[in-house]
Amino acid sequence: MKVLTVIISYNFTRWIQPCLNSLIRSEVPTDILVIDNGSSDNCIKTIKEEFPKVRIIENEKNLGFGQANNIGISIAIKEQYDYVLLLNQDAWIDQNVIGELTDLSNKFNDFGIITSVHLVGDRSTIDSGSPGCYVSKEDAESPIIETPFVNAAIWLIPTRVLKEVGGFSPLFFHYGEDVDYANRIHYHGYKIGYCPYVCGCHDRAKRTTTNAMRHRATAVYCLTLFSNIHFPLYKAFFKSIKCCLHHSAKSLFKADWEGCFYFIKVLFKLLANTKRVDQIRRLCKVKGSHFIYTPLEAYKIIT
Repeated sequence: MKVLTVIISYNFTRWIQPCLNSLIRSEVPTDILVIDNGSSDNCIKTIKEEFPKVRIIENEKNLGFGQANNIGISIAIKEQYDYVLLLNQDAWIDQNVIGELTDLSNKFNDFGIITSVHLVGDRSTIDSGSPGCYVSKEDAESPIIETPFVNAAIWLIPTRVLKEVGGFSPLFFHYGEDVDYANRIHYHGYKIGYCPYVCGCHDRAKRTTTNAMRHRATAVYCLTLFSNIHFPLYKAFFKSIKCCLHHSAKSLFKADWEGCFYFIKVLFKLLANTKRVDQIRRLCKVKGSHFIYTPLEAYKIIT
């Protein structure tokens, strides 16, 4: 069994030690691929000096989370890995996570994505993106629990599933791509699940959010509605437009003029991209390795 862990880095220095050391200490070995999106700190130098066995791809520019991950996924498929572990740069895992998740994937092959419980960085509580709570193995009623969604901080995906569902959609640069991918996982008949007795950490509890960041997150949510292939195009379109209008009116009511005009601009951007969204939706409804680059395509992107 071969597992490739793919980490997309951008100014990774703060989390290098806990993230990479957790993988090195894994009871089931994994190869590690770091794909850097044009970091301005010394993370690449640190990895080369302190973790020489870690493979690195250095992008000259920020390709975004999804497209960078698609490069790693393409390498995993080309090199015949059985599993890809997508791990956020600000996340790390316990020693038994990879072993337990791969065992579960072998037993429950109708699950396309399996994860652990996500704790915050200091392990004091459950992360807000975690699908459930931790219990001991002895107390777990089931080794895997189905959940509609979990954020992509710690995702184990079999390469056989990637070949059917494809990679991350090019509609999304950063944020929203995991929601879209979860929708596609379900559409193609797979489940998403978590193991309640293994843990990883996602260190994002101290992040501050601005009004602009919240507006952008909502705009991405509107796009996930439009791209959701569970609905016909017209219904998905009206859901996304309704969302834009709702938040524009909400901002207007709060005298947030910037937010009001922002969501109007988002609405017109969605209208302008209807043809492209429709093309990608049609592609995603068909099984295949969409958006996963051939070795030549990946080479052109990273050089």
